[in-house]
Amino acid sequence: MAPLVRRTWAPRGHTPVLIQRGRSRRKVSVIGALVISPRRRRVRAYFGLLPDANFDGASILAFLKELCRSLRVPITLIWDRLSAHIGEPIAPWLVRNRHRLRAYLLPPYAPVLNPVELIWGHTKSNPLANFAPNELDELLAQTQMATLTISDDEPLLRSFLKHCLLSLRLR
Repeated sequence: MAPLVRRTWAPRGHTPVLIQRGRSRRKVSVIGALVISPRRRRVRAYFGLLPDANFDGASILAFLKELCRSLRVPITLIWDRLSAHIGEPIAPWLVRNRHRLRAYLLPPYAPVLNPVELIWGHTKSNPLANFAPNELDELLAQTQMATLTISDDEPLLRSFLKHCLLSLRLR
């Protein structure tokens, strides 16, 4: 679990050293949704965490189902072209649930249009910067804390929407 080094220091003439334990490949995968209320007054973020695994079609579908359970209004979903977003089992499920959820894909290789990419950049370079956990549980707990903090910070979430190049009108 190598840390993302943002900034460090050492006395003049000494090389800074950031100690980490081993070269573990353990990780926490995160999926996120930035939700704007129907009247565009509130902005919230929802996250799903998956320790020691990658999100695939089944886990993304579980996240979408949980999102639909949490939100009682029709959903417009705008997301990138990750292959898991457009393949099995997502595509057939979206067709069956088109009365409840509409999906639109961003152009290929367009992270500047995706406000969730700004969330990932902020999270890695702020709350998780220089964090070098010894165990997966530490990484999971710190990631949960970071995502909970972000999901409650509406001005920060609005700033991600404002600074992405996707035109969304907010009130």
